[in-house]
Amino acid sequence: MSAPASISTGIAARYATAIFELAKEDKSLDAVEKDVDALDAALKESADFRDLIHSPVYSRDAQGQAIAALGKKMGLSGLVINTLGLMASKRRLFVLPQLVQTLREQIAEDKGEVTAEVTSAKALTKAQSDKLSAALKKAAGGKTVKINTAVDDSLIGGLVVKLGSKMIDTSIRSKLAQLQNTMKEVG
Repeated sequence: MSAPASISTGIAARYATAIFELAKEDKSLDAVEKDVDALDAALKESADFRDLIHSPVYSRDAQGQAIAALGKKMGLSGLVINTLGLMASKRRLFVLPQLVQTLREQIAEDKGEVTAEVTSAKALTKAQSDKLSAALKKAAGGKTVKINTAVDDSLIGGLVVKLGSKMIDTSIRSKLAQLQNTMKEVG
């Protein structure tokens, strides 16, 4: 891991732990979980929001005011708005994506959940998703499995499932790549 990435992760982990522990004390983890989902969606959908947290052009005050206004508009909890304001005053908003990820992991662990990243060639039906969830629950030792799905038509068919540190790739694209490598070894 590169030094800047590990520094960002460390900074994000400290803020995430503080938010998590304060929310747990106040019994407001559900509100923080909704805030994490809202921030994650904003990070994915808004280039302006990403620019705000990464750009050195904005002053600390401008970032703080913007993040406070956005937080209120998004309906974020006071704890999260105050933390984001503190991060803006310390020029630490750039770690927001890592903070969101770390908080999501801490909340899931507290709930006894694990998250599976599932990429399929076509959108999964409800029945397929339920069947996959049941199979992954067994693999996760009985923990509740939350599935995040994505569609990638370049897989041609099959699935790519990431559960913790395990990855299962049953896609046709990977099978074709294996076949191509085997053919190169023979010829």
